[in-house]
Amino acid sequence: MAARPVSRMLQRVLRSSVRSCSSGAPVTQHHHGEPSRTAAEGLSRRRQFLREHGAPFSAFLTDSFGRQHSYLRISLTEKCNLRCQYCMPEEGVPLTPKADLLTTEEILTLARLFVKEGVDKIRLTGGEPLIRPDVVDIVAQLHQLEGLRTIGITTNGINLARLLPQLQKAGLSAINISLDTLVPAKFEFIVRRKGFHKVMEGIYKAIELGYSPVKVNCVVMRGLNEDELLDFVALTEGLPLDVRFIEYMPFDGNRWNFKKLVSYKEMLDTLRQRWPELEKLPEEESSTAKTFKIPGFRGQLSFITSMSEHFCGTCNRLRITADGNLKVCLFGNSEVSLRDHLRAGASEEELLRIVGAAVGRKKRQHAGMFSIAQMKNRPMILIELLLMLQDSPPAIPSISSQDPFQIQGIRHRVSFSNQMGTLWKGGWLLRTPVLAQWRLGSGCPQRHCSSHLDSNANPKCLSSVSQAPATPSGPLPPSDQLTHVDTEGRAAMVDVGRKPDTERVAVASAVVLLGPVAFRLVRENQLKKGDALVVAQLAGVQAAKLTSQLIPLCHHVALSHVHVRLELDSTRHAVGIQASCRARGPTGVEMEALTAAAVAALTVYDMCKGVSRDIVLGEIKLLSKTGGQRGDFQRT
Repeated sequence: MAARPVSRMLQRVLRSSVRSCSSGAPVTQHHHGEPSRTAAEGLSRRRQFLREHGAPFSAFLTDSFGRQHSYLRISLTEKCNLRCQYCMPEEGVPLTPKADLLTTEEILTLARLFVKEGVDKIRLTGGEPLIRPDVVDIVAQLHQLEGLRTIGITTNGINLARLLPQLQKAGLSAINISLDTLVPAKFEFIVRRKGFHKVMEGIYKAIELGYSPVKVNCVVMRGLNEDELLDFVALTEGLPLDVRFIEYMPFDGNRWNFKKLVSYKEMLDTLRQRWPELEKLPEEESSTAKTFKIPGFRGQLSFITSMSEHFCGTCNRLRITADGNLKVCLFGNSEVSLRDHLRAGASEEELLRIVGAAVGRKKRQHAGMFSIAQMKNRPMILIELLLMLQDSPPAIPSISSQDPFQIQGIRHRVSFSNQMGTLWKGGWLLRTPVLAQWRLGSGCPQRHCSSHLDSNANPKCLSSVSQAPATPSGPLPPSDQLTHVDTEGRAAMVDVGRKPDTERVAVASAVVLLGPVAFRLVRENQLKKGDALVVAQLAGVQAAKLTSQLIPLCHHVALSHVHVRLELDSTRHAVGIQASCRARGPTGVEMEALTAAAVAALTVYDMCKGVSRDIVLGEIKLLSKTGGQRGDFQRT
């Protein structure tokens, strides 16, 4: 509060030679005949003053958790010149009538209002913003707003090379280009249009004109483009790019599925295997990105972790849709129409009260990936351009390969890029896999859920388990002493400090006997609580990572891979669960695998207990382990 009198004092001191604005920055009065150079110098001085003497941030743009919203994204249009399969159908989507969209003057009026209150960054989005005829003029007029430091644009890049010189001259300072594949044929398949080379031309034009870094947005989707991570990162070796890998997010109409999500940690593990020297850069305040750099490379790479590790606590973003609605959260379905109030003649003060009320209602964080997937929200094309999946990724025929985990039925995923050419040449029609597939001889739809599984995996991996005895193997026999007890019989944690690091893999299983009624509801995904298989799968993965917090004498293990799979067994009215864990370290991961299987089973029980209490959890056991001084173990 003490800063307010200082701001007013500065205004009084400067009043004799300048007029003041709400930010406290001086605005020079120009006289007729002054050269344009003087105006430019004055604008530069005002911006320097703003940086050094900024007034207290607007209360209207500060929410109840103290987050100051200084970043505004404005959608200029709902239209797009591509028809991305994961964003909209080939024929397009129903568009808002032109009369209901914001006019250029309304866009500038709202931008002026927000900038006066403290917004210092505006990003123009769409649809595709560069198909709006007056986009250059809008950028030029935004550039004149005092206090606005950054004007950015997010584009699909088709028109970028042609328009960028004009946009740069008008004042555009930042560029994000959406590109999900580096394979031209796959690009055409995804967007249903030609144009890959135009996008690449736009990227190189941005570099030529001095933009650094040029941000390239890549939405990563399992089965579609996760095999291109290394190729995208390789671009940063010689080019000043910031390749931003975005976790696939749910929006209305894109049929989001957890199995399509490739998490930040999984992507990072893949890249570290190729570039172990990858180093994390300090995070900027309010940044959505976790940024990394490979030493010696010109560019960098980032991860937008909206799903696996949200950044709601530092969110400083607001959005205005093309039809004039204010969204305070990208994933929220709450909107307020600024257009209607503006056209009704609302004063600046009234508009600010409306904005302030909306910002004040902003929640601490979004609802989480599974809740978001069930919420009604706009399709992404009607919020802003971000590439989302419309249907499941194309189904690629499996190729048999040896399974390093020795888990029957789990196969390596086939690279989409490597097979795409063959599929097109053969005239194959790529179809999407469905969750329910006809698998059993009885003809009932068999559902399965796996955290890392291709759709053609063998369904028999969790058949009825034999009661044959276990067969241990290895250099050391099993110990006849309890390892977690000291010489006086007290519980103690094993000291693994002197043990060598080795590759450790463990596989465990569990079975949940549901009974016919609950089994049918799970199979048909009709439970009121939601999809039991998906929720149990996620619970198993989380449990594996938290084992040391649940089991007192377990060491914390940095897992490099967790895989949880659930299958329906119609002969027993059961859910079979198999969990595998992998790590490199001085201690095994049996407990992590067993915990994952057990918690997944408990979660299935919790999801189904409202239907039947006659549910039996059993057969929780270790199937195999590798690594360690006592050798390997394989249950036969």
